[in-house]
Amino acid sequence: MALTTRRRALTTLGAALAGSVALPTAQALAGEQRHRPRPLWRAHAHNDYEHPRPLLDALDHRFGSVEADIFLVGDQLLVAHDPEDLDPSRTLESLYLDPLAARVRAHHGSVHRGDRRPLQLLVDLKTEGASTYLELDRHLRRYRGLFTTYAHGRVLPGPVTVVVSGDRAARVPMEAQRVRRAFYDGRLADLGGPAPAAFIPLISDNWTLNFTWRGAGAFPDAERRKLRGIVDGAHARGQRVRFWATPDQPGPERDALWAELVAADVDHLNTDDLAGLESFLDSHRRA
Repeated sequence: MALTTRRRALTTLGAALAGSVALPTAQALAGEQRHRPRPLWRAHAHNDYEHPRPLLDALDHRFGSVEADIFLVGDQLLVAHDPEDLDPSRTLESLYLDPLAARVRAHHGSVHRGDRRPLQLLVDLKTEGASTYLELDRHLRRYRGLFTTYAHGRVLPGPVTVVVSGDRAARVPMEAQRVRRAFYDGRLADLGGPAPAAFIPLISDNWTLNFTWRGAGAFPDAERRKLRGIVDGAHARGQRVRFWATPDQPGPERDALWAELVAADVDHLNTDDLAGLESFLDSHRRA
């Protein structure tokens, strides 16, 4: 056999062998992506910091939204539900910001591997809103590229979207900023108001102040229409909807209320029961 012919034969054989090896690898990767449990973007971890591993437990249960309450103490943002629970070691950076930055680096730009949609970090301000927000803003600036940012009229998506809730005094300094790394958590009173979704992407309110039904018996038709009207109105403006103070004890009443929220396309279901909501949403294909 001529040298040129032998070279061609070896090249052809090498390509065939490479193809036979590469194909199963590509198939395996595709299969891994297909079978990887998808994030539960509707799942919101209320009082997330009270779990044994703040943030991480919620992410292990594939939650798409977590909530942290913060107190301004000096120039530190401490995470706790009540002042008597404050611990200098439990800062917003140590429990949330640093772990999120590390996870995004490890996952090449996303919180949930393979899904580029942003995680929502709802930050509830427990101390005076304006001063606490301004300190929060200083903290967020240290994490370049981590947060969805509003800049000069445009929203630039990032791996994490911070939404500021709690003390309402945060609104004034936030509205005055031309560049910010956080957004404002509105109330039902803001629905249909002048503030756009670029400022208020989320409408949250207390379920018990707006609905009488707690999951027992039939959902009153008038209340179902009211709920769906709220959701439709928010979605028409590019805003999401969340209710707190919904029943959270395991049982048929909680499941019935959650099912109505899913049917109405409410964007976030509030819970302290991570495994319970994960199981519920996995059983509801629309979630």
